[in-house]
Amino acid sequence: MNKLSRYRNRINKSLFESEDTQSALSDLGNPLSALECLIDFELFRPLLEESLLKKDRKNNAGRKAIDPVLMFKVLFLQRYYGLGDHQIQYQIVDRTSFRRFLGIESVEEVPDEKTVWKYREALTAGGVYDRLFGMFRTYMEERGLVFNGGKIVDASFVIAPRQRNTRDENSTIKEGRGDELWNDNPHKKCHKDIDARWTKKRGESYYGYKNHSKVCAKTKVVLAYETTSASVHDSKEVTALLTEEDKGKPLYLDAGYAGKEDEIREYGMTPVICEKGYRNHPLTEVQKTDNREKSKVRSRVEHVFGFMEQSMNGLFVRTVGIIRAKANIALTSLVYNICRFCQIVRYHSDWLAVCRG
Repeated sequence: MNKLSRYRNRINKSLFESEDTQSALSDLGNPLSALECLIDFELFRPLLEESLLKKDRKNNAGRKAIDPVLMFKVLFLQRYYGLGDHQIQYQIVDRTSFRRFLGIESVEEVPDEKTVWKYREALTAGGVYDRLFGMFRTYMEERGLVFNGGKIVDASFVIAPRQRNTRDENSTIKEGRGDELWNDNPHKKCHKDIDARWTKKRGESYYGYKNHSKVCAKTKVVLAYETTSASVHDSKEVTALLTEEDKGKPLYLDAGYAGKEDEIREYGMTPVICEKGYRNHPLTEVQKTDNREKSKVRSRVEHVFGFMEQSMNGLFVRTVGIIRAKANIALTSLVYNICRFCQIVRYHSDWLAVCRG
């Protein structure tokens, strides 16, 4: 008896294999399909071309530049899936969904890891991520999304690669004189992060930076962000996130922001801060009940950080220095907002009624 007869016969590749693959991916919940349908990345083209293309090119000789919108979509995928430069190149070659999202037909078109690094650095040096973030916020407002309700401010750690320095080197860095170190070894110096800091929270140690974010309480869209070293207290950056458009609105904060009430009122906002218990002075039942009510709104910011931690595979940087960390957080906030806007269009289309009316 032929053993192979017990099992199913192998199915040969059909002429419609590509269509069948896309249909199967959509049925399984491919998030990139929804992004393709709901977001036109061409809206970023003017700013990307202005920032990336050389204006003083005298002729068309030589190899032509890669389409900047394609490269931005590569960076989008890289941040959305939390991939390094080598991994994003490998995954584009390997994954059908990635190549369809990018509009790449052949593996020869896939940008290599050095090209990915080059474009990311170019956008970082020009501060382009912040402008792209602002452009997409304007786009959401033009689509009818309104951010005129309460705001929430909170911070989350952004983990950086740990440094292995001596005690003397760490002391010099803390004193703000890190530039004086390793001048005799430039190669080593370029790998040293003198901006990141250690801190502790609830007994756990963290090394890196902090992402301070202002979020719309209704839509859970990130409206502003600031980047600091991890050692800066959450409450230090709250006023830096507030603008004129926030006046007259409530601002929801956790207990770590206690003591900032007067500063917030000076900005014309109403502070709604969870109360904090102290040694020998625990919270009363009334205070606990009030905190639960406040947290029903304030906790919505945790959904934002939760998406970044889980769906986007974490808040982290693989780079050195606060300039690149700021660019990373700007890109992270932009990628989150694009994904969040897709969710709003799909599940809360009534929020866009102003645009349709």
